Amino acid sequence: MELPLKGIIPPIITPLINNSKIDEAGLKRLIEHLISGGVHGIFLLGTTGEGPHLSYNLRKDFIKKACALIDNRIPIMVGITDTCIDGSLEIAKAAKSAGADAVVIAPPYYVPISQIEMVEYLENLVPQLPLPFLMYNMPSCTKMHMTIDTIKKAKELGAIGIKDSSGDMAYLYSLIEEFKDAPEFSIIAGSELFIPETIFNGGDGAVAGGANIFPRLFVDFYEASLEKNTEKVALLRKKIIQIENKIYNVGSYSSKYIKSIKSALSAMGICNDYVAQPFRKFNEAESNKIKENIKKLNF
Repeated sequence: MELPLKGIIPPIITPLINNSKIDEAGLKRLIEHLISGGVHGIFLLGTTGEGPHLSYNLRKDFIKKACALIDNRIPIMVGITDTCIDGSLEIAKAAKSAGADAVVIAPPYYVPISQIEMVEYLENLVPQLPLPFLMYNMPSCTKMHMTIDTIKKAKELGAIGIKDSSGDMAYLYSLIEEFKDAPEFSIIAGSELFIPETIFNGGDGAVAGGANIFPRLFVDFYEASLEKNTEKVALLRKKIIQIENKIYNVGSYSSKYIKSIKSALSAMGICNDYVAQPFRKFNEAESNKIKENIKKLNF
């Protein structure tokens, strides 16, 4: 794995048959869909991958199967965020055994953690990790927005980058500025529409959920940003806004983002649309809407 990590790294969905079984055929089709679309890496068991909703056994099975299918063609990162440090380490060890390249750490969720407690947590966790690690700032899910000072400490402990999904552009710019003299430390955006601004200002790439559906579109968006081709960027941004409007906004609940991506991939014949409990997949009307909109987009 070359540093810094760059490019489009999809947070791959976890194709499921049910709550205890991977859709293996769907996983194979999805991975080939992503790699043929030119993505630069794959992130397993992130928010889009429903990591917290899967049993440890299922997570480990998914990691093993996905790593075998990817077969060292592109870098693999594995989310190990958990409420339990032993759980995080168990998944980290499984990731190492399966051949992954790095793990990804967000603040433990449920009871909000302070900045000081987060640093202390990393000081305990990091020496036990078997792989390099990235930080993951996801305040909407973890109830904690990591400060620049916390990320600086994480870097001192060995972090190789950060994925920022705060949606806070000023914070993203602050990260880029703070680490501009550390070219091996990756600044990765989690907000798809921030890709040009991230790249224009010296960031490195994006973990883009929509790349599950249209990988080549997001790779083109990234490459146009690298080239500072503002005309092409503007054209591709319009397409990505259409994905927001016609895919992500189908449904009524906070879980609609995950459901919509799985439903779109099902409509494309790539994998199953089963969503891990406690959520449920879209109803028939919502699924039909996704099918209709996928045909309209036709990217």
